[in-house]
Amino acid sequence: MESETHSIQSEPKKSFIVSVPMAILVAAAMVSGSVLYVGSGGNGAALLPSALQPTAQAPSGDAPVVVKDPSTLFTADDPMIGNAKAEVTIVEFSDFQCPFCRAFWNDTYGQIKKQYIDTGKVRMVTRAFPLSFHPAARPAALASLCAKEQGKFWEYRDKMFDEQQKQGQQTVTFGVAELKTWAAAIGMNAQQFNSCLDSQKYAARVDADTAAGTAAGVSGTPTFYINGQQIVGAQPFSAFKAIIDGLL
Repeated sequence: MESETHSIQSEPKKSFIVSVPMAILVAAAMVSGSVLYVGSGGNGAALLPSALQPTAQAPSGDAPVVVKDPSTLFTADDPMIGNAKAEVTIVEFSDFQCPFCRAFWNDTYGQIKKQYIDTGKVRMVTRAFPLSFHPAARPAALASLCAKEQGKFWEYRDKMFDEQQKQGQQTVTFGVAELKTWAAAIGMNAQQFNSCLDSQKYAARVDADTAAGTAAGVSGTPTFYINGQQIVGAQPFSAFKAIIDGLL
Protein backbone atom coordinates (compact mmCIF):
# COMPACT_ATOMS: atom_id res chain seq x y z
CA MET A 1 0.00 0.00 0.00
CA GLU A 2 2.91 2.27 -0.63
CA SER A 3 1.16 4.79 -2.85
CA GLU A 4 -2.48 4.51 -1.90
CA THR A 5 -4.96 7.26 -1.18
CA HIS A 6 -8.69 7.62 -0.64
CA SER A 7 -10.39 9.97 -3.08
CA ILE A 8 -12.72 12.74 -1.98
CA GLN A 9 -15.41 11.56 -4.36
CA SER A 10 -16.63 8.22 -3.17
CA GLU A 11 -16.13 4.94 -1.35
CA PRO A 12 -14.63 2.15 -3.44
CA LYS A 13 -17.17 -0.21 -4.98
CA LYS A 14 -17.05 -3.74 -3.61
CA SER A 15 -17.12 -5.20 -7.13
CA PHE A 16 -16.36 -3.99 -10.63
CA ILE A 17 -16.14 -5.20 -14.20
CA VAL A 18 -13.12 -4.65 -16.37
CA SER A 19 -11.94 -5.84 -19.75
CA VAL A 20 -9.32 -8.58 -19.95
CA PRO A 21 -6.42 -6.18 -20.67
CA MET A 22 -7.51 -3.94 -17.82
CA ALA A 23 -7.85 -6.94 -15.53
CA ILE A 24 -4.25 -7.82 -16.25
CA LEU A 25 -3.15 -4.29 -15.40
CA VAL A 26 -5.17 -4.30 -12.19
CA ALA A 27 -3.70 -7.63 -11.14
CA ALA A 28 -0.19 -6.40 -11.83
CA ALA A 29 -0.78 -3.22 -9.87
CA MET A 30 -2.17 -5.13 -6.91
CA VAL A 31 0.89 -7.38 -6.86
CA SER A 32 3.25 -4.42 -6.99
CA GLY A 33 1.41 -2.66 -4.16
CA SER A 34 0.84 0.60 -6.06
CA VAL A 35 -2.94 0.80 -6.28
CA LEU A 36 -5.02 3.93 -5.81
CA TYR A 37 -8.70 4.39 -5.06
CA VAL A 38 -10.05 7.25 -7.16
CA GLY A 39 -13.47 8.66 -7.88
CA SER A 40 -15.55 7.47 -10.80
CA GLY A 41 -17.76 10.38 -11.75
CA GLY A 42 -19.29 10.50 -8.31
CA ASN A 43 -21.02 7.16 -8.87
CA GLY A 44 -18.53 4.91 -7.11
CA ALA A 45 -14.86 4.18 -7.50
CA ALA A 46 -12.82 2.03 -9.80
CA LEU A 47 -9.75 0.15 -8.67
CA LEU A 48 -7.02 1.03 -11.15
CA PRO A 49 -3.23 1.11 -11.29
CA SER A 50 -1.75 4.42 -10.17
CA ALA A 51 -0.03 4.78 -13.54
CA LEU A 52 -3.46 5.21 -15.13
CA GLN A 53 -4.59 7.91 -12.70
CA PRO A 54 -3.54 11.44 -13.70
CA THR A 55 -5.71 12.89 -10.93
CA ALA A 56 -3.83 11.07 -8.21
CA GLN A 57 -0.42 12.56 -8.84
CA ALA A 58 1.44 14.28 -11.63
CA PRO A 59 2.35 11.94 -14.49
CA SER A 60 6.03 11.08 -14.86
CA GLY A 61 8.00 13.99 -16.27
CA ASP A 62 5.52 16.67 -15.21
CA ALA A 63 6.54 19.31 -12.71
CA PRO A 64 5.38 18.49 -9.16
CA VAL A 65 2.46 20.41 -7.69
CA VAL A 66 3.86 23.19 -5.52
CA VAL A 67 2.04 25.76 -3.38
CA LYS A 68 3.98 28.96 -3.93
CA ASP A 69 3.38 30.29 -0.42
CA PRO A 70 3.51 27.29 1.97
CA SER A 71 2.58 29.51 4.91
CA THR A 72 -0.99 29.59 3.56
CA LEU A 73 -1.33 25.85 4.22
CA PHE A 74 -1.49 26.08 8.01
CA THR A 75 -2.05 28.38 10.97
CA ALA A 76 -0.26 28.84 14.27
CA ASP A 77 -3.13 27.07 16.05
CA ASP A 78 -2.87 23.84 14.06
CA PRO A 79 -1.44 20.71 15.74
CA MET A 80 2.33 20.81 15.24
CA ILE A 81 5.17 18.54 16.33
CA GLY A 82 8.87 19.32 16.08
CA ASN A 83 11.09 22.37 16.03
CA ALA A 84 8.99 25.45 15.30
CA LYS A 85 12.02 26.96 13.53
CA ALA A 86 12.81 23.89 11.42
CA GLU A 87 13.86 24.48 7.82
CA VAL A 88 11.27 22.04 6.51
CA THR A 89 7.56 21.93 7.27
CA ILE A 90 5.35 18.97 6.35
CA VAL A 91 1.65 19.80 6.28
CA GLU A 92 -0.53 16.69 6.28
CA PHE A 93 -4.23 16.60 5.36
CA SER A 94 -5.59 13.47 7.00
CA ASP A 95 -8.82 11.54 7.53
CA PHE A 96 -8.65 9.62 10.80
CA GLN A 97 -10.86 6.80 9.46
CA CYS A 98 -8.90 6.48 6.21
CA PRO A 99 -6.95 3.18 6.02
CA PHE A 100 -4.31 4.79 3.81
CA CYS A 101 -3.72 7.59 6.33
CA ARG A 102 -3.32 4.84 8.90
CA ALA A 103 -0.89 3.01 6.60
CA PHE A 104 1.27 6.15 6.42
CA TRP A 105 1.18 6.42 10.20
CA ASN A 106 2.04 2.75 10.62
CA ASP A 107 4.73 2.41 7.94
CA THR A 108 6.31 5.82 7.39
CA TYR A 109 5.56 8.40 10.07
CA GLY A 110 7.79 6.78 12.69
CA GLN A 111 10.81 6.91 10.39
CA ILE A 112 10.18 10.58 9.55
CA LYS A 113 9.81 11.38 13.24
CA LYS A 114 13.00 9.59 14.25
CA GLN A 115 15.22 10.90 11.46
CA TYR A 116 13.90 14.42 10.94
CA ILE A 117 11.36 15.59 13.53
CA ASP A 118 13.20 14.44 16.66
CA THR A 119 16.46 15.87 15.29
CA GLY A 120 14.95 19.33 14.81
CA LYS A 121 15.18 19.35 11.02
CA VAL A 122 11.45 19.05 10.28
CA ARG A 123 8.23 20.14 11.88
CA MET A 124 4.96 18.47 11.01
CA VAL A 125 1.50 19.99 10.97
CA THR A 126 -1.66 17.88 10.69
CA ARG A 127 -4.99 19.23 9.47
CA ALA A 128 -8.28 17.40 9.19
CA PHE A 129 -9.74 16.45 5.83
CA PRO A 130 -12.66 14.12 6.66
CA LEU A 131 -14.08 12.39 3.60
CA SER A 132 -17.86 12.26 3.31
CA PHE A 133 -18.06 8.47 2.93
CA HIS A 134 -16.23 7.91 6.23
CA PRO A 135 -18.94 8.55 8.85
CA ALA A 136 -16.51 8.53 11.76
CA ALA A 137 -13.99 10.86 10.13
CA ARG A 138 -15.60 14.13 11.13
CA PRO A 139 -16.30 13.11 14.76
CA ALA A 140 -12.70 11.87 14.93
CA ALA A 141 -11.44 15.20 13.60
CA LEU A 142 -13.48 17.04 16.23
CA ALA A 143 -12.20 14.64 18.89
CA SER A 144 -8.59 15.22 17.87
CA LEU A 145 -8.96 18.94 18.52
CA CYS A 146 -10.62 18.25 21.85
CA ALA A 147 -7.53 16.18 22.64
CA LYS A 148 -5.29 19.05 21.53
CA GLU A 149 -7.13 21.23 24.05
CA GLN A 150 -5.67 18.93 26.74
CA GLY A 151 -2.23 18.77 25.15
CA LYS A 152 -2.72 15.26 23.83
CA PHE A 153 -3.37 15.62 20.09
CA TRP A 154 -0.49 13.43 18.93
CA GLU A 155 -1.01 10.79 21.61
CA TYR A 156 -4.71 10.63 20.76
CA ARG A 157 -4.04 10.49 17.01
CA ASP A 158 -1.76 7.54 17.69
CA LYS A 159 -4.43 5.91 19.85
CA MET A 160 -7.13 6.25 17.17
CA PHE A 161 -4.94 4.72 14.49
CA ASP A 162 -3.58 2.02 16.80
CA GLU A 163 -7.05 0.85 17.82
CA GLN A 164 -8.09 0.63 14.18
CA GLN A 165 -4.86 -1.11 13.18
CA LYS A 166 -5.63 -3.90 15.64
CA GLN A 167 -8.62 -4.79 13.43
CA GLY A 168 -6.69 -5.06 10.18
CA GLN A 169 -5.84 -2.89 7.20
CA GLN A 170 -9.38 -2.21 6.00
CA THR A 171 -11.64 0.74 6.85
CA VAL A 172 -12.73 0.23 10.46
CA THR A 173 -16.13 1.20 11.84
CA PHE A 174 -16.23 3.17 15.10
CA GLY A 175 -18.19 6.00 16.64
CA VAL A 176 -18.44 8.58 19.40
CA ALA A 177 -18.52 5.92 22.12
CA GLU A 178 -15.16 4.56 21.01
CA LEU A 179 -13.70 8.05 20.67
CA LYS A 180 -14.62 8.75 24.29
CA THR A 181 -13.28 5.41 25.48
CA TRP A 182 -9.94 6.00 23.75
CA ALA A 183 -9.68 9.48 25.27
CA ALA A 184 -10.19 8.11 28.77
CA ALA A 185 -7.67 5.33 28.09
CA ILE A 186 -4.84 7.83 27.56
CA GLY A 187 -5.68 9.79 30.68
CA MET A 188 -7.67 12.73 29.41
CA ASN A 189 -10.18 14.57 31.57
CA ALA A 190 -13.24 12.64 30.42
CA GLN A 191 -15.82 15.26 31.42
CA GLN A 192 -13.98 18.02 29.56
CA PHE A 193 -13.35 15.84 26.50
CA ASN A 194 -16.91 14.51 26.29
CA SER A 195 -18.43 17.97 26.64
CA CYS A 196 -16.09 19.30 23.94
CA LEU A 197 -16.94 16.48 21.55
CA ASP A 198 -20.70 16.47 22.18
CA SER A 199 -20.93 20.22 21.60
CA GLN A 200 -18.89 19.99 18.37
CA LYS A 201 -16.81 22.82 19.77
CA TYR A 202 -14.30 22.77 16.94
CA ALA A 203 -16.67 22.33 14.00
CA ALA A 204 -15.58 25.63 12.46
CA ARG A 205 -11.92 24.61 12.76
CA VAL A 206 -12.54 21.32 10.96
CA ASP A 207 -14.42 23.17 8.23
CA ALA A 208 -11.52 25.61 7.90
CA ASP A 209 -9.06 22.72 7.58
CA THR A 210 -11.13 21.14 4.83
CA ALA A 211 -11.49 24.44 3.00
CA ALA A 212 -7.74 25.04 3.17
CA GLY A 213 -7.06 21.59 1.81
CA THR A 214 -9.52 22.01 -1.02
CA ALA A 215 -8.01 25.38 -1.93
CA ALA A 216 -4.55 23.80 -2.04
CA GLY A 217 -5.70 21.02 -4.36
CA VAL A 218 -6.31 18.13 -1.98
CA SER A 219 -8.62 15.55 -3.56
CA GLY A 220 -7.91 12.52 -1.39
CA THR A 221 -6.19 11.40 1.77
CA PRO A 222 -3.51 11.43 2.85
CA THR A 223 -2.05 14.41 1.02
CA PHE A 224 1.13 16.16 2.17
CA TYR A 225 2.91 19.40 1.35
CA ILE A 226 6.65 19.49 2.08
CA ASN A 227 7.59 23.19 2.04
CA GLY A 228 4.69 23.49 -0.39
CA GLN A 229 5.57 20.53 -2.64
CA GLN A 230 2.68 18.10 -2.85
CA ILE A 231 3.07 14.37 -2.26
CA VAL A 232 -0.03 12.20 -2.53
CA GLY A 233 -0.85 8.93 -0.83
CA ALA A 234 0.71 6.53 1.66
CA GLN A 235 4.11 6.84 0.05
CA PRO A 236 7.16 5.00 1.45
CA PHE A 237 9.73 6.76 3.62
CA SER A 238 12.11 6.98 0.66
CA ALA A 239 9.73 9.31 -1.19
CA PHE A 240 9.66 11.74 1.75
CA LYS A 241 13.38 11.42 2.36
CA ALA A 242 14.21 12.36 -1.23
CA ILE A 243 12.25 15.62 -0.99
CA ILE A 244 13.32 16.51 2.54
CA ASP A 245 17.01 15.91 1.89
CA GLY A 246 16.78 18.09 -1.19
CA LEU A 247 15.53 20.94 0.97
CA LEU A 248 18.06 20.70 3.79
